Amino acid sequence: MATIQLTASLPPLPSDWSAEKDFKPISSLSAPTNRTIEPLGPHFLAHARRKRHHRTFSEDERIQAAVTAKKTEDEDPGEISEPEDPMLLQREAKDWKTQDHYAIMGLSKYRWRATEDQIKKAHRKKVLRHHPDKKAASGKEEGDQFFKCIQRATEILMDPVKRRQFDSVDEAAEVEPPNKKDVQKKASNFYKLWGAVIEAESRFSKKQPVPQLGTEKSTREEVEGFYNFWYNFDSWRTFEYLDEDVPDDSASRDQIRHMEKKNNNARKKRKVEDTARLRKLIDDVMAQDERIKKFRQESSKQKNAKKFEREAAEKAAKEEAQRKKEEEERAAKEKEANEKAAKEEGKKAKEAAKNAAKKNKRVIRGAVKDGNYFADGEASPQQIDGALNDVDALILKLDNEEIAALTATLQGKTGNAEIKAVFVEEVKRMVEGGKLAEGEMKTLGA
Repeated sequence: MATIQLTASLPPLPSDWSAEKDFKPISSLSAPTNRTIEPLGPHFLAHARRKRHHRTFSEDERIQAAVTAKKTEDEDPGEISEPEDPMLLQREAKDWKTQDHYAIMGLSKYRWRATEDQIKKAHRKKVLRHHPDKKAASGKEEGDQFFKCIQRATEILMDPVKRRQFDSVDEAAEVEPPNKKDVQKKASNFYKLWGAVIEAESRFSKKQPVPQLGTEKSTREEVEGFYNFWYNFDSWRTFEYLDEDVPDDSASRDQIRHMEKKNNNARKKRKVEDTARLRKLIDDVMAQDERIKKFRQESSKQKNAKKFEREAAEKAAKEEAQRKKEEEERAAKEKEANEKAAKEEGKKAKEAAKNAAKKNKRVIRGAVKDGNYFADGEASPQQIDGALNDVDALILKLDNEEIAALTATLQGKTGNAEIKAVFVEEVKRMVEGGKLAEGEMKTLGA
């Protein structure tokens, strides 16, 4: 870095300035106070420690560094206390992309749950243990490969973007789906074993908090909400961490574009495969979920109950319709029988009326004979034919009731004049009623 030096000086005092006339004191000094001063602070303690143990500056710094390292190693034993795998210590720094960064830092049990503070503590502990200078000072021959692995792990885990890329493909954080036989051994195994799988998959959700599997006491709304969420799961999971390295600057532009296109296609393919994997996983959960079976049975019962009610209502409606139909048919039959009976009665009445009319007509024709065919002396054939023809024509103009009335009127009449008078009166009535024309009855003219 370039260093820039600037030279500046204060402006000179006016030539006529003097302390006696221009200096104005604000207040007077307070009286002195005697106080006892005792040495303290980290620097005095370090000085006292060196004097007491007769150490030089370098010896004291080396011993204090060892004490600090030991203290750092011993602090928070419950958080960062994983034993180091000898195979990890033999890793090559160039293979950083295949290394387990959480295992390198001793955070395997935390993984994606590890906080930034835990990562910092783990880094400090690892550096104090594996720094090349510390190893050399202790007389141990160890290369700096593992130390470089530590630095790379810290770099990735402390960067939110790079850490998310690594967490996206961290196979060690995945929880394998349980075996169906293990789930069936005990009812609670389903929620315990599958719950761990769901919790592990929850870390990829863009929407938080994520509905968990729940228990056998979960309500239907909670269970349906869980499956609706997971069947529409919106994952942030990406696969950039698995990209093949893009060639360095010595590569051509076409090579770089080809590699970028290849990596993009690989990411999309892995994304589709991961979506299908998650969908199948949720299908397996639902297939083994006894709550779904219970809810389906309840729905089936309700559906069947509604079906039975509907069938009962339909049956009642059919029975009612059948009853109405039978009543209508019975009423129709009764009506038909009544009409038939009435028709028979009418027919009989008509026959009786017809017979009575025939009888009355014979009586009327007989009355003409009894009235001497309306002649004063012995009736000639012409008078007989004329009288009979007029009476027949009169009978044709009369209905049965009028014929019956005329017959009743003729009852008891024996004299020629009386019988003729009855016919003449009837003809007159017919003429007045418009049923006969004036003079139409030649032998019965008034």
